[in-house]
Amino acid sequence: MDDAVLRALASAGLHGLRQGHGYLVQRLLVGPATATELAGDLGVTQQAVSKALKELLDLGYAEPVPDATDRRRRPVALSAAGRRAVEVARETRAGIDQRVRAVVGPERFEAARSVLLAGLDALEVGDRVRRRAVRPPANDLALGELER
Repeated sequence: MDDAVLRALASAGLHGLRQGHGYLVQRLLVGPATATELAGDLGVTQQAVSKALKELLDLGYAEPVPDATDRRRRPVALSAAGRRAVEVARETRAGIDQRVRAVVGPERFEAARSVLLAGLDALEVGDRVRRRAVRPPANDLALGELER
């Protein structure tokens, strides 16, 4: 799935994104946040988040936004290009869902989806998924730099 999404992003002219950026992008969908807040939500080091966030800023997928209540805070939000990347990723995943649904049928597809969602809750990570605060996997080499 990740490879298909990354290929679709590149085909749409959205270059430079990697799998590890997705954790930050997902959290930024909730709203603007500082590197410290992102690190706390994702359970990774602030230094690792700062590095990946700088990449997203340099690539144009995120942008600094002013904080009306505290000028010392430096929150970051998704830019128009970042929101476009989310849109392309969602469209790609929806297309894959449709293909799988066509192969297995709608009832089996929904049953599998329900089991997977129940599995997330059984593993006590369903809430983190719903809050878009999923910690990067420790064994993923592309995300190892984000690990605490």
